[in-house]
Amino acid sequence: MSAARPTQPAHAGTLRDGFRVLGVAIRREPGIFTLSTLGSVLFGALTVADASVLGWSTDHVVQPAFRDGDVRAGGLLTIVALFVAVALLRAVGIVARRLGAGVMQYRMQAHYRRAVTRQYLRLPVSWHQQHPTGQLLSNANSDVEAAWAPIAPLPMAVGTVAMMVIAVSQMLLTDVVLAVVGLLVFPLVIVTNVVYQRLQSPLMTRAQALRAELSEVAHESFDGAMVVKSLGREGEETERFAEKAHRLRDVDVRAGRVRAAFDPVLEALPNLGVLAVLLVGVLRVDHGSTDAGNVVTVAYLLTIVSFPIRSLGWLVGEFPRSVVGFERVQSVLDATGEMTYGERVLSRSSSGARLDVRGVGYSYVGGPPLLRELTFTVAPGRTVAVVGPTASGKSTLTSLLVRLVDPVDGQVLLDGADLRELAAGALADHVALVPQQAFLFDDTVRGNVTLGEDVPDERVWEALRQAQADGFVAALPAGLDSRLGERGTTLSGGQRQRLSLARALVRRPRLLVMDDATSAVDPEVEARILAALRGDGRDDATVLVVAYRKATIALADEVVHLRDGRVVDQGPHAELLERSPGYAELVNAYEHEADDPGDPGDPGDPGGPEAQVRVR
Repeated sequence: MSAARPTQPAHAGTLRDGFRVLGVAIRREPGIFTLSTLGSVLFGALTVADASVLGWSTDHVVQPAFRDGDVRAGGLLTIVALFVAVALLRAVGIVARRLGAGVMQYRMQAHYRRAVTRQYLRLPVSWHQQHPTGQLLSNANSDVEAAWAPIAPLPMAVGTVAMMVIAVSQMLLTDVVLAVVGLLVFPLVIVTNVVYQRLQSPLMTRAQALRAELSEVAHESFDGAMVVKSLGREGEETERFAEKAHRLRDVDVRAGRVRAAFDPVLEALPNLGVLAVLLVGVLRVDHGSTDAGNVVTVAYLLTIVSFPIRSLGWLVGEFPRSVVGFERVQSVLDATGEMTYGERVLSRSSSGARLDVRGVGYSYVGGPPLLRELTFTVAPGRTVAVVGPTASGKSTLTSLLVRLVDPVDGQVLLDGADLRELAAGALADHVALVPQQAFLFDDTVRGNVTLGEDVPDERVWEALRQAQADGFVAALPAGLDSRLGERGTTLSGGQRQRLSLARALVRRPRLLVMDDATSAVDPEVEARILAALRGDGRDDATVLVVAYRKATIALADEVVHLRDGRVVDQGPHAELLERSPGYAELVNAYEHEADDPGDPGDPGDPGGPEAQVRVR
């Protein structure tokens, strides 16, 4: 994967870089490439052998039959046996060539898809935030396919080059004059092919770039379907997609016109050479300078020689898309910023974890500082509410606590260990995040809670009870085996949030981070959830919750008040109300918003409206 990256868009550069991309595949799969190439060479050699069989048959069977007026059965059987033997061996070569090319192509695609996916997992969230999701999907799918598209015609092109060498040699050995006459047409074929590639390359390059842009627009449209439909912007979104689609269509049509103009020319030129060979050959036979069998052999070999040039054209024709696709994939594989890990592992304990945030600073790439010298401590087993106005850095703080991103300055410590010192995967054994936006997969309730881990159903139900989700799950037709639909669209917002919370609780984290994770749940149910977290019959986990409601804040042991990315105060809720006018004003503003009668909340009693949930 350390291949040099193609960088020049010029036609000569495209040709050179196209062969360089193929070199990456050949070095990675030398055995399969050798097998497919040998099969292609066998096919080429046996195709040339057809000419020899045809020439021999003309001289020893066809001409005597016309001369003597008698067709010998032995001669016919010999011809049939020769052609069948050649055909069978040629079929073996075709199978080896096509099977090897297919296996090689799909293995390279699978390898690079896995490599891109692994790189996506290694790269931090900050890198993903700078790249549209549609582009990332295109990198892992259509760009990978385009990068290795030339592998399909590669073995055939290599084998047909060998076939061309053998065929030209045999032509020269058979009749030098006829061979020279036939080969005079091939400079025209080469020049025509070069002109064709110069016209076609920029069109194919542009088409591949437009496919990626179209994928980005389509993904945005699907992802934002609710916004588009609710605001009545279907027409505008359709027009946005149609504009890209029409541009791609126009480029493809132009490429098709170029191909339609050149294909007949490239097909006709070798046939003109055959006509010239036949014309000169007849004259030479009349003068006794050659035999009819030689004329037939050279004419047939000439048709064979034209095929390698066409197959090379097919190979080179894939280079523009291949170079663009490989460059886009390689840009992902060359991306830097992946997280580094240490080797430290924390001992597993049933007690809550100690959290220390020391002088943490963070800013997004190209943006102003969002967190500045953030410092606070959460003792084991305590519940802390993080409160602050919009854009004060609350959600960013939750990302730092579970190491989705690393701080620019300072440290985040868990039980005294810097998160960057922990081994890969070690943090997930102790910390769980319940994000602001609950995401559910198109899977069963059990699958969404366990995410494939081997967890007993009793433990799943325990987590559901803590999250106050057991009531509506029990009311579903198939219980834990009920499918929830894509993104959990068959559930209400509060139900999705509670399942997301159960997903975290089933792992029994020592530090539970909740980023406004109960905003769609009514206050009574939220109070029961927090009470369950503090009284589950074991040592309490440490809980840090980003909160807005006064009722939620009041349930916390203490509050961390953020403003402008800094901790401006920390302490019990009641004390902060008394000594911090800014905090009191903020919390009361939240309370007035929550009291808005236009907010119906989320019904939480089992058997109530939640029990009417639709299940697919």
